[in-house]
Amino acid sequence: MHETLEFPDLLRLLDERSAAFSAAVTSAPDLDVRVPTCPEWTLADLVRHLGEGRYAWAATVAAGPATAKSTPEGVPAAPEEPEALLAWLAGGTRRLRDALREAGPDRGCWTWWGASQSPATSGAVARHQLQQVAVHTYDAQITAGAPQPLPVDVALDGVEEFLTTCCATTSAWPHEPATVDYHATEGRSWRLRLSAAGARVDRVPATDTAADASARGTAGDLVLALYGRIPVDALELDGDRRLFDLLVAWEPE
Repeated sequence: MHETLEFPDLLRLLDERSAAFSAAVTSAPDLDVRVPTCPEWTLADLVRHLGEGRYAWAATVAAGPATAKSTPEGVPAAPEEPEALLAWLAGGTRRLRDALREAGPDRGCWTWWGASQSPATSGAVARHQLQQVAVHTYDAQITAGAPQPLPVDVALDGVEEFLTTCCATTSAWPHEPATVDYHATEGRSWRLRLSAAGARVDRVPATDTAADASARGTAGDLVLALYGRIPVDALELDGDRRLFDLLVAWEPE
């Protein structure tokens, strides 16, 4: 893979998206409102979810190579009062940023994506955590009634990060071999190859041989569709559309 965001850019954008998330939460009328894209959660639940992840990943990165996710120590319980809750979240973001900066991009650490194409490193954690806060910022913005497009650089990296981390696997594809292309209108394309050997991702020219199915849209819309925030049908689909349903239903071992 190439043209991915550099580690300093990941840290900078992690701060930027975290600030955008907090601004969206602050603009909402209250934190008890339900999140349309995560209907089982209130906005307060979303803040707690993001904060708990920040503290846990900070501890995991700081622990270095390990066989299990680390449990954060000395973390205060998430407060109920909105301003205090956002301050608690900011503390988790600082811990994560400091742990990542101290570790650098190449230090090993525990991750849940072992059989994917993403490495078990602090740099890969930074990349995935940027996408987590970017998508949850969209969740918070739509809850507040003012959704914004994902920044293009974040979204372009996000399509590739999702495919290589969440889709790539060595578990056998339980259907006929197939190829699925994702085309960003900003000029970048990826091919997901599905077979008995698993799922692997490559960059491909947009003019390459047609895949069995393809989805086209802005990078931001591709990310939102991959994370289930908008329906796949919101994209421009071609070929065997049934493959997208099979991908959603697939649960690799």
